[in-house]
Amino acid sequence: MIELIQFPWSPFCIVQRRILEFSGTRFKITNIPNTDRSLVWKLTREQYYQVPVLRDGRQVIFETAEDSQVIAKYLDNKLGLGLFPEHLSGWQTILWQHIENEIESLGFRLNDIYYRDFISKQERLAFVRHKERKFGRGCLERWREERGELLKQLEKALLPYEQMLLTKGFLIGDRPHFADFDLYGMLGNFLASGNYQLPAPHKRIRNWHARMTKASAADFSH
Repeated sequence: MIELIQFPWSPFCIVQRRILEFSGTRFKITNIPNTDRSLVWKLTREQYYQVPVLRDGRQVIFETAEDSQVIAKYLDNKLGLGLFPEHLSGWQTILWQHIENEIESLGFRLNDIYYRDFISKQERLAFVRHKERKFGRGCLERWREERGELLKQLEKALLPYEQMLLTKGFLIGDRPHFADFDLYGMLGNFLASGNYQLPAPHKRIRNWHARMTKASAADFSH
């Protein structure tokens, strides 16, 4: 059985979890503490400490670069999901680079200001320390003060995706491709604390999100 090792709120973990759910295959989830990556370090033979990581029998699959998509491509090939058709290769690369930079960077900041809602009390010190070492002292408080502006920026950044859905049910066609799952994951992180909803003006994105939440590979098998 495939095992997904994750943090539940991680945008990149949400991507892989939704792909697995979409596939209909049985899989196991192992949640690890944000402050203890020892399982990942062990499984990857001290090559990697981030999440997600996939374990499939004796195989351990993890990313080799920031935008490598090794895990998603492994699942696509193994489960025959059609997420990376050759004729869409360039389009998808452009999309996921924008999604994993512009959308993710706004979403995680907006989610992280509510870290007390999803990080256990025992892990909060390490979480704050990690954020401040990467983004500077007081970053969480600064993002909280900038919340309104960050929400406006997110709404603006999502506009092209709203426009892409004008005539299609999914971003680049009438069925989900990897870019759909990638955007779903970044927005899943934004929504993880339960303190937000998707921007009201983007009605097509809201409808798309509902479709993506329920979508199954079996719906597109014929």
